[in-house]
Amino acid sequence: AQAFKYTTEITGITLREQNEELAEQRADGAALLARVDDIAARLGTARFLDRPVNEGLSGGEKKRSEIFQLAVLAPAIAVLDEIDSGLDVDAVREVAEAVERMRGPDIGVLLITHYNRILQYLTPDRVHVMVAGRIVRSGGPELADELEETGYAELVAEFGIKQEDAATGDDFLAGL
Repeated sequence: AQAFKYTTEITGITLREQNEELAEQRADGAALLARVDDIAARLGTARFLDRPVNEGLSGGEKKRSEIFQLAVLAPAIAVLDEIDSGLDVDAVREVAEAVERMRGPDIGVLLITHYNRILQYLTPDRVHVMVAGRIVRSGGPELADELEETGYAELVAEFGIKQEDAATGDDFLAGL
């Protein structure tokens, strides 16, 4: 399951109704419904359940609502694509705390970010650096700290990636 940079508001259906509809379509529907209130309490999103999906929520609240929706789906891997984008410092912390409460032995998290800020609240198991569509370096949490200090210019130069390709991923896309 994937969370995106921008969340969608859905007028006319509450988050609870959305989960009820989803439960009707899944073989594990009863189990899904049974965990809705527990997960909402754990993630601090219970107040979102009986209001239209993401309607009138702040950016951070929308991201937490999205994390709640992922947790209810219980995917093996949750892909969080720039979940920290556009959030203020407090919202980044709240979203990181929600991600931390969601992940566990049954739900892995692939977090895609351009900034180190969310990693002040989450400790990744592994850090991978992708430049122009290629993973060019991997390491532990210390790699994120190193990049925060040095930037990406050395990696771009080290791997002979043209700056315009690094920004657009064109060399990667051309090979598809």
